Amino acid sequence: MERIVLFIYQYRAFFTFLVLEFFCSWLVIENNQYQGAHFFNSSNSFVANLNGFSQDVREYFSLREVNSVLAEENTILRRKLEQRNQSVQSSLQDSSIIKRFDFVTAKVVNNSVSRFTNFITLNKGKDAGIEPGMAVISPQGVVGKVKMTSKHFSVVTSVLNIDLMISGVMKRTGYFGTIQWDGGNPEYVNFNFIPRHVQPAAGDTIITSGYSGIFPEGILIGTIAEKSISKGAPFYDLKVKLAHDFRKLSYVAIVKSNLRHELDSLEQRVPGMQR
Repeated sequence: MERIVLFIYQYRAFFTFLVLEFFCSWLVIENNQYQGAHFFNSSNSFVANLNGFSQDVREYFSLREVNSVLAEENTILRRKLEQRNQSVQSSLQDSSIIKRFDFVTAKVVNNSVSRFTNFITLNKGKDAGIEPGMAVISPQGVVGKVKMTSKHFSVVTSVLNIDLMISGVMKRTGYFGTIQWDGGNPEYVNFNFIPRHVQPAAGDTIITSGYSGIFPEGILIGTIAEKSISKGAPFYDLKVKLAHDFRKLSYVAIVKSNLRHELDSLEQRVPGMQR
């Protein structure tokens, strides 16, 4: 405290000058209309900019909460859309068919794209009813399949995993094949087993077929970017550009197939139909 008093005393002339300057400025502004209007316009502009900056900071730090809310809303909309599609496709208004798929929102807590076998960790596990084998999607398209679960977390086999194969279909032609990554560019996957008599075109949309009973039918996978076929080869070599950039993956939806066990149980009773 003594040092502060000493500092003020040493620079008393300077502080006196500042006080007089502020007082003179106030007299000028108070007694001159033009200067007063100009000052208040400038001060209002400064305060508005300061408030705008403060609001931008608050919005930035609330983005995580906003993203979480939006992800939950997307999941609810996805559930309603899927129930509507099942209702349209089913001639019998069976509630178990209409509610065949349910969705759980989860946040990505770990992700890789640079290995041959990439995995994704989510913040939902057994407590949320998540089981191995469940499909995982995002608002942009297919993400992967749940491999393992703990009480609070799940590990997902990413589409960018050379061991994962997903049944896909060309939306324009209806021909189906298998999506599989070759371990190269994380933006592209291969679309295999499309016969040479089919005429695929660049830009054709590839969606899930729904044959596995895990992924709902019609989930976007990507679009054909390149096509080629070797002389005498029975199938095309097709490159599909993924709809989702896996390096920006944040929130996903885990798909619960409520009739999956019934479907698996039936097909396992038929020799040669085991998945």
